[in-house]
Amino acid sequence: MRQVKYKHKLKYLTAAMLGMTLIGCSDSSTNIQQQSSQVQKHPPNAADAKEFIEQAQIELSKLSQPAAQAAWAYQTYINQDTAAVSAYLSEKYSSKASELAKRAADFNNVTVDADTRRKLDLLCNGLVLPAPGDPKKSERLAQITSELEGIYGAGKYCRTEQECLRLTDMNNIMANERDPAVLLDIWKGWREVSPPMKALYEEEVALANEGALELGFHDISELWRGGYDMPADDFGVELDRLWDQIKPFYDALHCHVRAQLGEEYGTDIVPQDQPIPAHLLGNMWAQSWGNIYDIVKPAQPLDVIDVTAALAENQYDEIKMVKQAESFFSSLGFEPLPETFWQRSMFTQPADRDVVCHASAWNIDEQDDLRIKMCIQLTGEEFSVIHHELGHNYYQRAYKELPMLYRGSANDGFHEAIGDTIALSITPKYLKEIGLVDSIPDESNDIGMLLKLALDKIAFIPFGLLVDQWRWKVFSGEVTPENYNTAWWELREKYQGVMAPIERPSDAFDPGAKYHVPGNTPYTRYFLAHVLQFQFHKQLCEIAGNEEAIHRCSIYGSEKAGKALNEMLEMGKSQPWQKALAFLTGSEQMDASAVLNYFAPLKQWLDKQNASRQCGW
Repeated sequence: MRQVKYKHKLKYLTAAMLGMTLIGCSDSSTNIQQQSSQVQKHPPNAADAKEFIEQAQIELSKLSQPAAQAAWAYQTYINQDTAAVSAYLSEKYSSKASELAKRAADFNNVTVDADTRRKLDLLCNGLVLPAPGDPKKSERLAQITSELEGIYGAGKYCRTEQECLRLTDMNNIMANERDPAVLLDIWKGWREVSPPMKALYEEEVALANEGALELGFHDISELWRGGYDMPADDFGVELDRLWDQIKPFYDALHCHVRAQLGEEYGTDIVPQDQPIPAHLLGNMWAQSWGNIYDIVKPAQPLDVIDVTAALAENQYDEIKMVKQAESFFSSLGFEPLPETFWQRSMFTQPADRDVVCHASAWNIDEQDDLRIKMCIQLTGEEFSVIHHELGHNYYQRAYKELPMLYRGSANDGFHEAIGDTIALSITPKYLKEIGLVDSIPDESNDIGMLLKLALDKIAFIPFGLLVDQWRWKVFSGEVTPENYNTAWWELREKYQGVMAPIERPSDAFDPGAKYHVPGNTPYTRYFLAHVLQFQFHKQLCEIAGNEEAIHRCSIYGSEKAGKALNEMLEMGKSQPWQKALAFLTGSEQMDASAVLNYFAPLKQWLDKQNASRQCGW
């Protein structure tokens, strides 16, 4: 699948990271444990806790690798057999993890050392979709999870009996077509895939909520929101604070884009006082807008590097693109990827079978079996995606020596941010150093570069926020199944200023047309990553001794910056994310001011363009 402009949506997977970094066990699990395990001969003590947590990690390790191998086989070769095996092993892993999580609550009131307490908390709260204790329900949850991914992965839109389009094909059309009728047809066509998911998703939510209740949570929403080393309600406040920092900039970008689309398609199609129709933004989900740069770019001629053309001129193929991304990390002092990476990864879409093309990075054995899974297209966007994916792999390898429960990122936003931090260094300076271009455009051309990047980065941010806002309301019961689609579009209009191009029936289940919903990948990580990557980039550029404007900085070749980065990566999730953030940046607070500083010249330009326009919706 072509990962056009949604490199920030990419899923990473290790066997141990089938859950999230969460805090706090609930006492309400204790009774379940007393019913499901042997009665303790004495009250649990610190020694029992330590022994339990070590044994729990051993038990999970035995299941994690075969579960990951089965998931890989299924996603790279979708058929009935691989689906069954993947569902079976996923259910075994999830059931074991749920069982151990419930048992961990027995030690809630036991005084233990800080290391053991953190491991107990991570284990107790470390599942995305906790399985119910009932074996039949647990098995059913695994079956649904597998079936939803299969529906998405095998999805096609058949215009005629002879012409059926995969999502890869449809993404290409959405990116390049300028006929609104064709765009609307493709937009509607992909959304025919998701209605069969709705009943399955409703059942999945009910089963997973039952598992969450057994762990002592009100619902999955509370479990997910509590996964960031702070109380769940405080986390929501933190998200609002970060969004409030960025929203004025997003509003300015939205105003300019809507005005330019109005000129392109007419204000009857793009009214200037309403949200933007979702099918006109160059992306199947209207989550990033870089593909319409040609419509919204500045009027004055600008020298903006065409990376896609440069790759073609230099005869790059898929493997050469990945090799070049590896060399970026090597220039920072990281060891090369293992030979098995090149033997076992999937770089292109097979012609003979269905696969899940959505780009992802894997560590199958949580040691050295690193892989990426992509259907690489020979584009500049994909070049950035590859750098992003390898960021996951190098992070996975950095923390591999830690105990199993610490093998993960400080919070899930960190994992996504690392790859995007590297991608921010794919500047004209970097492209010249590796021989893709011969010259670097001067700073008078930077508005074009910044606008193109903002169409990806800034345009995405509200989408990154709203997906889980919708899911949390679904999980909590605030949004009921008959209102799934209505609530989805209400949030899209509220945060993005984007609307459905045609009236949508309530049973359409448009959220299911986005991989991360049927794939059950928490999404707030991508919102956080868009804040963290600019904080990381700013600090690493300072360490590298950068003297240029921050948006022109590349850390390519700086082993000093690479050392600082790797030292944070090696912490895994052994410490709260605030400590890991402070280790690199000196601050324990996420701060979107680094985003605004990076794009400051563009904001001034946008304000001038919008001076006489009606903004807002």
